[in-house]
Amino acid sequence: MSIAVLVKQVPDTTSKISIANGRVDESSVSKWAISPYDEYALEAALQLKESGFGSLIAITCGPARSAKCLTDAAAVGADELIHVIVEGNLDSTQIQALLSAAISHSGAEVVLCGKQAADTNSGSTGPGVAKIMGAACVGVVSEVSSEGDALLATRSVSSGLEKVSVHPPCVITFDKGVSELRRPNVRGIMMAKKKEVQVLTPDELEIPLEDSAVSIESHSPPPEKPPGQIFEGPDSVPGVVGKLRDEANVI
Repeated sequence: MSIAVLVKQVPDTTSKISIANGRVDESSVSKWAISPYDEYALEAALQLKESGFGSLIAITCGPARSAKCLTDAAAVGADELIHVIVEGNLDSTQIQALLSAAISHSGAEVVLCGKQAADTNSGSTGPGVAKIMGAACVGVVSEVSSEGDALLATRSVSSGLEKVSVHPPCVITFDKGVSELRRPNVRGIMMAKKKEVQVLTPDELEIPLEDSAVSIESHSPPPEKPPGQIFEGPDSVPGVVGKLRDEANVI
């Protein structure tokens, strides 16, 4: 049985994001990386593979630069790489349709992905793909293991930890996991450069792309925070209390 892990390339969390003409200036992004929650899904998929559950297929949907996140996945152990190449802005339903078609093309019945992407934070990809596949979906999982032909997913709930047993076909979305993420070594990086990336287009997947149902009017940075205030000495206590009560509304 094959395991598909969905990875998305996003600006690295340490990169500075610039706005130009009302849009994020992608050319100013110094480093791109796999979305952090997808990294936990990838680590869980690697552990399932190592337990003998099946081979690992990394799938991404995005522009040409997104191929880098596939080679990063290959460097830590992904067996097959699929790139659904698209340019321009797509809405979430279009992306879900393309990813579902790519999963069907790969033959995988177990799909792992992050609970949300670090750039949009929408959290719709996993559930949307599951709906199209007609598959069960377990969300916000921190750990997964094989249990015969089923998977045992662990996630946090208000009363503690909950364990959910699910059979394929299924989609599991990941929160921050308990395992330390593995990083590519030199050997893995060199082998990944030789691994072939299967490139698919929307036409090849027979997914017609009409105009996006979502239009972005503009991007803008958050407002600057006001400068901090420093209070010294016991005489400042009444002023501090007044600000906490009247301005911050915390007392």
